[in-house]
Amino acid sequence: MKNILAFISIFFVVGSLASLLLFGLRFGIDFAGGTILEAEYKESRPPMEEISKSLQDAGIGAFVVQPLGEKGIVVRLKEIPQETHALILEKLGDQAQENRFETIGPVIGKELRSKTVWFTILSLLLIVGYIALAFRRTVEYMRPWQWSVSSLIALSHNLLIPLGGLAILGKFQGVEVDIPIVVALLTVVGYSINDTIVVFDRIRENLVRHRGIDFEDTVQRSIRETFARSFNTGSCTILVLLAIVFFGGETLRLFSLILIIGIVAGTYASLFFAPWVLKMLRRS
Repeated sequence: MKNILAFISIFFVVGSLASLLLFGLRFGIDFAGGTILEAEYKESRPPMEEISKSLQDAGIGAFVVQPLGEKGIVVRLKEIPQETHALILEKLGDQAQENRFETIGPVIGKELRSKTVWFTILSLLLIVGYIALAFRRTVEYMRPWQWSVSSLIALSHNLLIPLGGLAILGKFQGVEVDIPIVVALLTVVGYSINDTIVVFDRIRENLVRHRGIDFEDTVQRSIRETFARSFNTGSCTILVLLAIVFFGGETLRLFSLILIIGIVAGTYASLFFAPWVLKMLRRS
């Protein structure tokens, strides 16, 4: 049963890697460059289908239009000249008031993407260093690097699964990776590493408290003792995020969905996958 739970994680990780290799990620204008226009209607907002048809008739090329609040909209498209900008405003109608018009060049987008990758790598390295330092007094039972590597593998698991979901959504739904998505992924990292450290810390306590007991039995005991805490915390967080998904509006929906996927993966990994990796490393 223990190996089956671990192989479930491996199955999802392999599937996520396959989707990333096959489909890749669609980057939004924050990372790829392009134009974003926000407008708000003075009275009621027309149906989104009607707005989309008006913009399609304008012949402005590929675009994405999303609702913003009760009366606003967000239009995302490639970099456009001033004439096209004026045409979009004309198609939106006299009732639409422009609140934001911003263009990001491809060079800036590439630089931002590079900085985001390096920032994420640095964050992961700092987390690994902290765990090695925090668990340095367990040399009698486990080497510090084994705790760190187990945590890093669990973190990779928790990031790859939502990234694989983003690759699939990008291929079939046109979902793009932007700054809010990166924030959601980093939030998943922080949430899941905290959950993993709670489980690992209980394993460390039980190793010291119950000397002479088989290591695998100690791990199982620790999981049972922390299961209720991890499950209840994750469930309560997911309930709040589900409320945002259904009632929070279009702009927050994808952000909340990525958090839900990451928290489910993180809770599962903390309780089952990370301890399994720890046991495998201890045997090596």
